[in-house]
Amino acid sequence: MEILTHPVSGVYQTNCYLIDRKIVIDPGEGAYEWLKGLGVKPIAILNTHGHFDHIWDNKRVKNHWNTPIYIHRKDAFLLTKPQLGITPPSSTPDSLLEEGEIYIDNYRIKVHHFPGHTPGQVAFEIGDSLFTGDFIFKGSIGRTDFPYSNPRQMISSLQKFLHFPRNLKIYPGHGEPSDVVTEKRRIPFWIELLENEEIR
Repeated sequence: MEILTHPVSGVYQTNCYLIDRKIVIDPGEGAYEWLKGLGVKPIAILNTHGHFDHIWDNKRVKNHWNTPIYIHRKDAFLLTKPQLGITPPSSTPDSLLEEGEIYIDNYRIKVHHFPGHTPGQVAFEIGDSLFTGDFIFKGSIGRTDFPYSNPRQMISSLQKFLHFPRNLKIYPGHGEPSDVVTEKRRIPFWIELLENEEIR
């Protein structure tokens, strides 16, 4: 499986991924020009969550190639909502996701729901790779102090991640890749930190 990565959304340096030149994950601002320059015709847009730096070019990509948008149902409202004083171009989802499996072309994609950073934050498992958005980064986790974030949900998601059954390579929404086993070692620290912040 070929995975191309391109940083988008300016200073936010959001990772936009392109799988086998077919499936786009998190097309932030600048993704449309990148994809057009590659000469590809994407067949699906997967949003790990609805924050503006991950969904900014949803509409342009969808309109140009008639590419359907997939997002968890609990984050669909963010596609049309101002965020932190920023209003992304409004886009309409074509498929509202739940935890489970979906099939796009010849790809079996497992959707793992990890709320906390947003209500509908998911990770997409494709082959031996896990695209985690802003849930898990290399050496860190997503923030829980944004509107619609929930520290208690993040704790539950981290506990769930501790039982993740496979050691997949992690492709996060920002920063460098990692892997499940490496990041599992850090999870107890993040859980304790969030629990202590709740007590204050």
